[in-house]
Order: sequence, then C-alpha cells, then structure tokens
Amino acid sequence: QLQFVESGGGLVQSGESLRLTCGVSGGTLAAYAIGWFRQAPGKEREGVSCISNTMDRSTYYIDSVKGRFTISRDNAKNTVYLQMNALTPEDTAVYYCAAAVCYDYQPPRPRRDFDSWGQGTQVTVSS
Repeated sequence: QLQFVESGGGLVQSGESLRLTCGVSGGTLAAYAIGWFRQAPGKEREGVSCISNTMDRSTYYIDSVKGRFTISRDNAKNTVYLQMNALTPEDTAVYYCAAAVCYDYQPPRPRRDFDSWGQGTQVTVSS
C-alpha cells in the first residue's frame, strides 16, 4: 500500500516561496497520478494540483494557484514536488499529497482505493 510523507512547509511572509516534497513508499510512483491537496482551518480539503503518470506528465492547477505553483515528479526518487511562489495568506493550510485522479478541467480527487493520508505539512503565510 502506498504511503506518503509530506515535508517542506513552514512559516513565510507574503510573496515568498516554499518547495514541498512528497516522498512515496510502498509502491511504484510511476504507476500513479499524484495530487496535492490542502486543508485550511475550518474548510474542507481541496485539490490544488495534479500530475499525471503518462508520458507527457500533464498537469492541472486550480485557478487560485495557476502561474504561482508548479508540480513536478521524479519517479526514480519516488518523489513529487510542489514549488510554491508568490505565496499569499490565502495559501495557508496543511498540504497533503495522495494518489489521485487528474482531470483536465476540474480539481483532482483522491483515488477511490486511497485511504492512507500522511500527516501533511503546514504552510503558514503571514501578511
């Protein structure tokens, strides 16, 4: 069963950058599309970005992060990254990665057979 460990979060000021890392074990990363999700205080978890496991490694971003966040993957290292630039207080949340279903025009959702969320990594952006 796939297991995910998120890291790289922290406290930054508005406009600064962070790079989140998602370490994957228990399976072959190359076989899975991977999504980044986040949950802000008092809100439901939402899909933020997704990267496919196809040759073109197609990606998806929600509108609020488009142009600021970049998702990438290194299958040889079993790792997925989320580069986050120009952070704003609205990006404050706990960020999670998960095996996901990527769509072209809507946020990703976790795979139906996925139920092993990691602890996430806290991102806090001060104004």
